[in-house]
Amino acid sequence: MRNEPLGTLGSTLVPSALAARLEAHGDSQRAFRSARRAFIDGARIDMGSLAASLGVDRTSLFRWVGNRDQLLSEILWSLAVPTLDAAGRAAAPSGAARIVDVLDHFTADLIRAPYFRAFLTREPTRALRLLTTTDSDVQRRFVAVMTAVIASEQDAGAFDPAPLSAEELARLLVRVSESFTYADLISGETPDPERARTTFEYILRP
Repeated sequence: MRNEPLGTLGSTLVPSALAARLEAHGDSQRAFRSARRAFIDGARIDMGSLAASLGVDRTSLFRWVGNRDQLLSEILWSLAVPTLDAAGRAAAPSGAARIVDVLDHFTADLIRAPYFRAFLTREPTRALRLLTTTDSDVQRRFVAVMTAVIASEQDAGAFDPAPLSAEELARLLVRVSESFTYADLISGETPDPERARTTFEYILRP
């Protein structure tokens, strides 16, 4: 696990029901790719318009990709996976420094991603619900990836999360990441990746 790309972890840990459907059905994949392209281009995902563009009715579309929240959550995570992979490649090789670097690069990239900020501005209430609540598929998967990263460093003897477990520390760090990534929505402050890194370093200091 230690040398496995984070994106690989992100695509396999805690999969969603829609992810399984996308693996099995070509129509689901086609609808998902179309919606994902529109999202990256900064467009609002409208299920009626998406169905029309695919030449199907809404019932078929819902059968393929679920409801709008499920589709948006899967799109958001599909974009997080390569971002996590890039964070893993840029991170220090081991220890607390690696954990800090993964969180730092991932948080900074989200703060600076135009399509992501456009979504937060366009649908702030929905964005926070899909990204930061305990029912969120995105948060659940992010916690799973960070738990695996921390556990990998722990198993290698490069980092000790005690007195917390790897999962407890991962949940704390994800919450910190969220507080900086969505600072403009939560507290009206400007998201600041440098302050986020300083906070990660403080929490993980020896």
